[in-house]
Amino acid sequence: MSAGGWIAAAGVRGALIDLDGTLWSDDRPIAGAVRAVERLRDAGIDFRFLTNTSRRSRAAIAAALGRAGFPADPALVLTPAALARRLVERSPRPRAAFFVAPEARADFTGLAEDRLDPAWVVMGDLADGFTYALLNEAFRLVRAGAELVALHRQRFWRPAGGAEVLDVGPFVAALEYATGRPSHLVGKPSAEFFRLALEELRLSAGEVVMIGDDPESDASGARSAGLRTVLVRTGRPLEPGDPGAAAADQILDSIADLT
Repeated sequence: MSAGGWIAAAGVRGALIDLDGTLWSDDRPIAGAVRAVERLRDAGIDFRFLTNTSRRSRAAIAAALGRAGFPADPALVLTPAALARRLVERSPRPRAAFFVAPEARADFTGLAEDRLDPAWVVMGDLADGFTYALLNEAFRLVRAGAELVALHRQRFWRPAGGAEVLDVGPFVAALEYATGRPSHLVGKPSAEFFRLALEELRLSAGEVVMIGDDPESDASGARSAGLRTVLVRTGRPLEPGDPGAAAADQILDSIADLT
């Protein structure tokens, strides 16, 4: 059965689509990806772009999607910042220290920032901004009682045409180890993040498919939340025997194969 035929037969009414390695690489669309999204839309399948990206705001991501030929509506973009914001806003002390990239700070506009006595420490990918002084500051705030929020725990990623680089996950792990306290994970593969996406679609888990390239955060995470799963080979390499790959209902060479 073709990939598109499988989706129709499975009664799928919604799709969550990963960005890096699935739709684009370095903001350049993967061959056939734009048309694949158009086919989903034409088939009446509602979708959201679900990404662990923590370097950019939803609006900035939407703008980049538009330049690449995809729908450019920020409402279609779901990042861990949305769940982190909800967590902070609904708490008794909605004050946080934000260790996030400047461009991503826009998604927390209106929340009070407190670098002296916060209730929350929100940690995202800072790339070259990770320094000993910054990590030590976050360490001291968590040790003093603040709750650590990890926008995601991605271990590494590969910029287009470049070597693999550390992501925020190793730095979150270091803070957990040093403080002896676990973080609140709000990005993939957090089941809570997938539940937020299902709320946006107003669909049940069994009616939604996750399409991504990462066996751990996309396939295993979505399967644990009850979603159908499709893995593509255009991003993170699928290692032989990768246990996360077993969580995929289908493995395709590309999202373009969603015919």
